[in-house]
This record gives sequence, structure tokens and C-alpha cells, in this order.
Amino acid sequence: MDEPQIDGHDTNEDIDLSHHLSNEARIRVANPLKDIIRVISECPVTDLISMANGKLTVIHSGDPHHSLYPFRQIMYEVPSVHDTPDLVTSWRNNSGPAQIIRSYKDQECALSIRDAFPYSRAAGLKQCTDVLTHFTKLMFAPPNHHVTLTLGNSDGITKVFRLFGQKGDHFLTDEFSFPSMTNVPLAYGVKWVGVKMDAGGIIPEELERVLIKWDEVKLGRRPRVLYIIPVGQNPTGSTLSVDRRRKIYAIARTWDLIIIEDDPYYFLQYDIPQTNCALADPDEFIKDFRSTLIPTFLSMDVDGRVLRIDTFSKVLAPGMRLGWITSNKLFHIKLADYIDSSTQPPHAFGQMFVTEMLSEHGWKVEGFCRWLKSLRSDYQSRRDFLLDVFQREVEPTGYASINCPAAGMFVWIEVFFEKHPRFIREQHSGGSPVVARTNTENLLKELFEMLMNTHGVVFMPSSTFAIPENPLWVESDGHVPLSDCSRFLRATFGGSEDIIEKGMIRLGKGLREFFQD
Repeated sequence: MDEPQIDGHDTNEDIDLSHHLSNEARIRVANPLKDIIRVISECPVTDLISMANGKLTVIHSGDPHHSLYPFRQIMYEVPSVHDTPDLVTSWRNNSGPAQIIRSYKDQECALSIRDAFPYSRAAGLKQCTDVLTHFTKLMFAPPNHHVTLTLGNSDGITKVFRLFGQKGDHFLTDEFSFPSMTNVPLAYGVKWVGVKMDAGGIIPEELERVLIKWDEVKLGRRPRVLYIIPVGQNPTGSTLSVDRRRKIYAIARTWDLIIIEDDPYYFLQYDIPQTNCALADPDEFIKDFRSTLIPTFLSMDVDGRVLRIDTFSKVLAPGMRLGWITSNKLFHIKLADYIDSSTQPPHAFGQMFVTEMLSEHGWKVEGFCRWLKSLRSDYQSRRDFLLDVFQREVEPTGYASINCPAAGMFVWIEVFFEKHPRFIREQHSGGSPVVARTNTENLLKELFEMLMNTHGVVFMPSSTFAIPENPLWVESDGHVPLSDCSRFLRATFGGSEDIIEKGMIRLGKGLREFFQD
């Protein structure tokens, strides 16, 4: 799919979004030591001598000299991405060829050890930010955006929340969302507003309804931040269509929203028509690969109101703890100020590996795209296997159904609690529209515990992901409380086929036993 632009609008470089910054972000000043290093790094003198750290080129005052580093070479053995049709399978089976990527201290490479390991500035090492900026431009074509390195998605999102949120604010998100992230801003007084979803993800009309109906006298200022996982949403597995993305971005422009696009599963998109894997020209292969991916909010962003969060956790390894934020220049600077006075940039090992991997000495962008293409094929096979076993072991019970996610790592299993002999539904007779009228949530808790303790299998209950409702922002007429909709189990297909099959067999047996109670 080609990346779209917003019809009738050119990039707006002059829009001022500084009013979105939290008080904390406004008053935070640049780390003076890092700021002077920035000035020095831009000095045109080629043989500048540092009396701060004894070098010809200043990196940071107080650095141990590179001659004291106890390593001269770092070697990475990775799959050879060329002439291997099924990269992931051959690598997993130790049957495919390998490639050696090296970082040196004193020999030529993309990011040398002597350049990588001194203290550095917040945005990350220039060599690493350069290759990620290049990759981002190729994949998403963002207008006028800048890359800031993070310690993975969780770190990046946490910092972005602090950039915009303060006590009394409300952020918008899906009504079922990832609690490890939605829990973060609660401690400093930010509350969440869950927006209704369906099988296609967040519903744009429901988003706009919340904004239109918002009572600032009773609730405080209208929400100005939307946090969203648009591809393979965690936990529901839903993926927003291009049409919904366009509508949501238009709503963001109308109501002056910041969009936090958390997209760790972006490259794990499935059911994509086969393209020419054997394309010899690297640029053509990259273009062909990119055309199969759904357009991002970042690619639509003409105002600078989208902050996109990317990570290597799902496509290389979670312990990499390396990702990046793509944002406008103002937010990039503010994030850098925060990082310079808190966590500091990500570790040099990860930055070196990514730089070498994407450079001429490694896979390059084309090779990384080949890996991603093979990886998504592997995950699709796991998804299809889970769906087949579910159809065989669980569907015949008549007590549950499953979605077929177009991306990500999760399936959303709906349990038909209304068929349970102890299911209770009460008539709504006024009062709060968010109070439960069924015992669905209690039955879900019982099922979770029985599956775990009796059948030895764990599924995440949807109540874990539910955003608490407030009667002040829901429609009274016809509203179904979220607790009555909390009838789902989240499962992953990231495990082996053996684990998946055993889990589905145990679920089928557990459901039969539970509903016979």
C-alpha cells in the first residue's frame, strides 16, 4: 500500500503545538554540560584539542580514554539474508548460511568502538540516528520529523506521556488497552478515557462523540492526547483500516489532538498477496516490501502532531531495549532535554549492532526488509496453526469464538457467558449507566482461575485491559457497561506449535467443564 498524504493539505511547518507541553516539559532546562557538548560538536575546527578528556575530538568531559576499553572487536553472527528463501526457518533449524557483522575499535566499520562507548548526547549516537532516520524515511516518508533513540517502546511511551500529561488531564485510548502503558501516567494524576471499539479497532465516530460531549466544567479540559496501537492492537489484535486512520487524523486536526502512535507490531502484518521475493535491485525490493504495509499515522502527519514509537523488541529481540521516537523538532528537543537529565541514551552495544546491521557492512535496509518479510510469514504460520487447532478443539464446544487478526501476536477469544447456567442479567432501571447489569466479569474471573489451577493453562482475561468508565462521558441511553462486554480471553501465537496445541486442547476441555457447572 502506498503511503497516503492528506488530500488538499501540504505540510504545515509553521503550526505551533507548544501549548500541548506539560508544565514539567515547559520548565525543564537543557542539561548545561550536554548543551555545551552540542556546541563543541558543531565547531568547524578539525583538530580541536580537548583538555576535558584528552582527545582531539570532544565527545564528553570526563570520558575514560578509549585505550582503556577492554575490547577491540565485537562480532555478531546473524543469518545471511541473501539466497535463503525461508530465512527464519533455516536460522531456527541451523540449516541456513550465516553472516558475520563486526564492530572494531581501530578498523573500518560503520560505528567504531572508540566512537560508540564514550558518553553521548540524548538523541543517540549520530551514526545510529542517521541509519534509523534513513530507514524511517524509506518506510514511512514522514514530513519534517526527527528521530530520538529510546530504551525500547515502554521507555519511549513513558517519556512521551510525561511530555504532555499533568495532574487533572485525561488521555484517550481504546476501551481495551495495554495496562503496562496505561498504568504509567496515573501516578501523576492523568486519567484515561476509553473509546468504544469493534472488530476494526477504535471507532472514529465514538472518538468524536467523546470530544463533542465533553463537559469541561465537570471534567476539566478536553482530552488532547490520543494513545493508540493501530496495528495488531494489544490485546484485541485489531488493525485500523486506512479509512479509519484518515478519519481519526482529521478528528485530531479538528480537535487539536496529539496522536501517540505505538506500533511495535507494524511489520507483523498478514494475509498479504505474494510479491516478487527474488527482486535483485535493492531499491526495488524495499519499495515492493513497503507497498505491502498499511500506511501509518506518521505518513499522514502534515502538522507534526503525531509521535510514532518504534522498537526492535518484536522483530529482533525484546532484550535489545532499543527503539526510537519520530516526532517534530520541538518535541524532539524536549525529549532530548528529558533524556539528558534522566536515563541518558541507549547502550552502545545495541546502537553499534543496529548501525552495523543497516550499514553497507551488514544487512543494509534491503536485508533487514528481507528478514522482516520472512518473520511475518513465520508468525502468520503460527497464527494459522492456532486458528486451526481452535477450530478443532474449542469451536465444537459452542462456548467460544475467535478473531483472525490481520497483524500482531494476539488473538481475542470471545466466551459466550450467556450460555452459562449461572449467568445473570438484570433489567436496567435507571442509575449509573456504567454499573454492571450482568455477572459476566465474575464468571470471567472464575474461568481464568479454573483454567489456570485445574487445567494448567493461562489466558489473559479482558478485565485486565479494560479502561474504567465514568458516567460523565458515556451515553446514558443504550449504553452497555464495559464490564458486561468483558467476556474475552487474550492468547498469543508467539509460542511453539506444541505449546499452542496443548493450550487449545486444555481450553476446550476447560470450557466444557466450566459450562457444565
